[in-house]
Amino acid sequence: MLLAGCAAGPGNRPSDVAPLAQVGVAFDRGGEVGSFAQGVADPKSGRAITPDDPARVASITKLAVAVGVMRLVEQGRLDLDEDVSGKLGWRLRNPAFADRPISLRMLLSHTSSVRDGIDYWAIPLGATIEGAMIDPKAWDDGHSPGGYFTYSNLNFPIIASLVERVTGERFDRWMRAQVLEPMKLDACMNWAGCSSSAIARAVVLMQDGKAVRDDLGGKPPQCLAVPAKDGSCDLTRWRAGENGALFSPQGGLRISARGLARIGRMLLNGGTIDGVQILSPQSVETLLEPAWRFDGSNGQTDDGFYCSYGLATQQIPNTVRGCNDDPAGDGIARVGHAGDAYGLRSGLWIDPARGTGVAYFVTGLAEFPPLGRSAYRAAEEAALVRTLGLFPN
Repeated sequence: MLLAGCAAGPGNRPSDVAPLAQVGVAFDRGGEVGSFAQGVADPKSGRAITPDDPARVASITKLAVAVGVMRLVEQGRLDLDEDVSGKLGWRLRNPAFADRPISLRMLLSHTSSVRDGIDYWAIPLGATIEGAMIDPKAWDDGHSPGGYFTYSNLNFPIIASLVERVTGERFDRWMRAQVLEPMKLDACMNWAGCSSSAIARAVVLMQDGKAVRDDLGGKPPQCLAVPAKDGSCDLTRWRAGENGALFSPQGGLRISARGLARIGRMLLNGGTIDGVQILSPQSVETLLEPAWRFDGSNGQTDDGFYCSYGLATQQIPNTVRGCNDDPAGDGIARVGHAGDAYGLRSGLWIDPARGTGVAYFVTGLAEFPPLGRSAYRAAEEAALVRTLGLFPN
């Protein structure tokens, strides 16, 4: 399950499993305010978790990818509102609305009419995004691109393919050079480029008592990308723009809670972190402002979880009827992103008005843990509230 917040519905009965680990970091524009870490990063060894241990933080990855995309927009290499087909090198169209161009802004804001009806996380080495998008199940045939919101991970392999086409670089290497290294982050996509010390501190993701991701034993995985159908992993077969799904741009970022906090500080400081300008203030504003708001009928909210969305950012809470997106329960406006995959729930939220933010994750949950007071799960609400409690009164 890779959606960043899927409420339990019919047939999806919640299971009450206590978190295996919890980590939180509170920060403001100037730096870290406080942190906590509880539980184990690796149940097999019993290694205790710390705020510096990298985990697959799921859909918060999308926000990090969007930071890099906005750098390309600033350079004039990408345009938020032009038809992406020209730069992709093939025609991206919803077959039910073939005359409607699809823009980068639509892809980033989940208003493109792309849908997760295919295995977006398993487009293997040797296959292409172009070939995958031929499948009608990859599209919403009832809503045209541009106005209707449905959260779809498949938007981001398309975005990664677009990045590769305009830069000529492999997506994981581009992310490292343009986003992670400039921010002094020991982080990576699918473990490609992380240091040996980061790999040794990998957080093992457990679900229903089983290790489901990153049980590395201190060594990098044998294949850093989605293997070919025959199981091989010859990355010399990579071609720029053919398959942006290989390095999991929808959720494959490995980063610590402390690293997430640095991304949050950069956003709070108008695109600058420790004197290094990553983005312009205008680009940060574009990322954080809503591109879509729920009006009662213009999108799928996932039981009130998504009610306002920017360019890979969520704005919470919202007071429209049907919205239930206040995990902190305090009514304070925040912007950021949540994550959900493989027994992990995560969040990176900033409060621009107060100049504060929090980053946290919990691991070892069931696929459908109990809901809290909101459309979020009780375990992630508790981690958020605990992290907010690190700020002095």
